Amino acid sequence: MYRARFVRVLALTAALSLGVAACAQNTSQKPGDETKTSGTGSAPSIKADPAPEVPANAALPAGDGKAKCGKVSIAYIGTIAGASAALGLNILNGVKLAVKEHNDANPGCQVTLKQFDSEGSPDKAPGVVTQAISDPTILGVVGLAFSGESKAVGKSFNDAGLVTISPSATNPGLSTNGWKTFFRALGNDAVQGPAISAFVANELNAKKVCVVRDDSEYGIGLADQTSQALGSKVVCDEQVKTAQKEFSAVVGAVQAASPDAVFYAGYYPEAAPFVQQLRDAGYEGAVVAPDGVRDDEFVKNAGEAAEGVYLSCPCLPSSGFTKFSQDYKALSNREPSTYSPEGYDATTILLQGIDKGLKDRASLLNFVKTYEGQGLTKQFKWDGKGELTQTPVWIYEVKDGKIVQLKDMSKS
Repeated sequence: MYRARFVRVLALTAALSLGVAACAQNTSQKPGDETKTSGTGSAPSIKADPAPEVPANAALPAGDGKAKCGKVSIAYIGTIAGASAALGLNILNGVKLAVKEHNDANPGCQVTLKQFDSEGSPDKAPGVVTQAISDPTILGVVGLAFSGESKAVGKSFNDAGLVTISPSATNPGLSTNGWKTFFRALGNDAVQGPAISAFVANELNAKKVCVVRDDSEYGIGLADQTSQALGSKVVCDEQVKTAQKEFSAVVGAVQAASPDAVFYAGYYPEAAPFVQQLRDAGYEGAVVAPDGVRDDEFVKNAGEAAEGVYLSCPCLPSSGFTKFSQDYKALSNREPSTYSPEGYDATTILLQGIDKGLKDRASLLNFVKTYEGQGLTKQFKWDGKGELTQTPVWIYEVKDGKIVQLKDMSKS
């Protein structure tokens, strides 16, 4: 059984492995800790990079406390109760925290947060986006969370002149549609894909890689970017479907290819049973997955099979953001996780515009378009397509049942 094999692997690598337990994105490995790569016995140990701290010049939602405004709102639009709801809730709670901190500090400017549940679906999103667009008090939107739904509604936002900042939609094609209202608060998959490839090739020393993609806009795009970067190292390319639970055919194809590493491009609801079945079938090589899998729900649902899985994300660990993490947990009773700080930063930017007295959508859109400033996670400045000029990517690892930071790929 996989458990017996897993114990043997741990026993062989224990002498070279150091680490500490962590809690989601809010806990980190100590700067000097090292971790042995999983399933690739000849690979070198990887030293964990320290989590960044809050920059001294980071813009915060409270501002100077002197803001004055009328009846204005911003909206969060994204999954709240869909199949991958945990990823949306990570963002929503970051948005809520930013609005709370702003309103607590600015009695003369009380901004209303309106929430719309897209369920992460390209079919559901247009209806709720129409509702948001029809509300004249909404001047800006944090969202949408996923690439497929973002593609489905981008033109509607553009036609309405309603600015959107997505903290998590990563498909590169979203910024090539000519939309003037679309901005991304993170690096896209044209950045993440090569970072994954560099980690797999240079840190894991993998010579043969199987790529498994789901059928979402996100999964297909990220798999393409990563495969292109891996080049001849890709020895098999398989596809799974949304809501699929049985993966014997794909697992069989992976076993036949005998790769050093498997990269899964998709979301955690399918990744968890896939990784379980892959391990149960005897695969002991490295498994790498992206930000759509980087959630405690994956660890919970995959069980012991999640141990040692590597997770990429164009998001920063929040363990160095002490006050943010404490306040986030106090508000939501959850630890901050994937894209929580990015949602907070995106909201802060919209609030800064409102604090300057901007009262209409056109003015706030222009403010975001020309914005330049430091947030918790990065320096924010967009090009003409709504893409950032600073785009960090981190690798994380499931260790002792927790997701811990591992490597800042922007330093590689």
